[in-house]
Amino acid sequence: MTVLRSVLYMPSSNERALEKAKTIAADAIIFDLEDAVAPDAKEAARGNAVAAATSGDYGNKTLTIRCNGLDTPWGAGDLEAAAAAKPAAIVVPKVSGAEHLDAITAVTGDTPVWAMVETPAALFAIRQIAAYPQVSALVMGTNDLVKELRAAMVPGRAPILAHLATALLGAREAGKTILDGVYNDVKDEQGFLAECRQGQQLGFDGKTLIHPSQVAPCNEVWAPTEAEVEHARKVIDAFAEAERDGRGVVTVDGRMVENLHRDIAQRVLETSEAIAALA
Repeated sequence: MTVLRSVLYMPSSNERALEKAKTIAADAIIFDLEDAVAPDAKEAARGNAVAAATSGDYGNKTLTIRCNGLDTPWGAGDLEAAAAAKPAAIVVPKVSGAEHLDAITAVTGDTPVWAMVETPAALFAIRQIAAYPQVSALVMGTNDLVKELRAAMVPGRAPILAHLATALLGAREAGKTILDGVYNDVKDEQGFLAECRQGQQLGFDGKTLIHPSQVAPCNEVWAPTEAEVEHARKVIDAFAEAERDGRGVVTVDGRMVENLHRDIAQRVLETSEAIAALA
């Protein structure tokens, strides 16, 4: 299992930031060539991103590169350079559907793609995007989605909850990872924590981040607690004991549990073990 609780965008034009990222406890890094990079720095940023992704200096972190769109002067070059670097995935902005992905993978080949969901077109095509063979994850681009919908950006995200749920449905149907969007106010710790908890409760696998200070609380929210791990072990043990005894009914702490609870418990233990392996 690949753990992707905290996925930190790093501007690839900023060499000091890339160096600092080596010591940040994020599960994954997105070396960004798109929004965080000025036009006159795009070419240098591309070289920096490739060098970082191939350096071997980032430990167990999952390393990805976000390219500019094919409709920009830098998109094709970004995709070619990123594919040659062989990162864990290439992050593609504003994916609109299967035809768009056909154009991307014509350049990137079998390299895994993280498809960004940030437009109405993506939401209408979510099933085909999620099921696309090279797509290994969906990434919510909530800022652009809010802009495209002319929605309000408010605490609790009520205006876009239905759209988040639609993307989650597509990801789960296809068996793919899905990451929640960024939280913009890096000084609002309580607001950030509330949105992390909301994302985790909705079912996202992790969250994209814009500042190193967001990594630790994000990791904590998406990690099973000691109580959750203990309960998961009880459920697994209870099912094993019931199978040995030939019993069809299983209870844990006075509550009846079913096969679905065993499956949930197994995922909790797998997640906990995967997180421990990162240390």
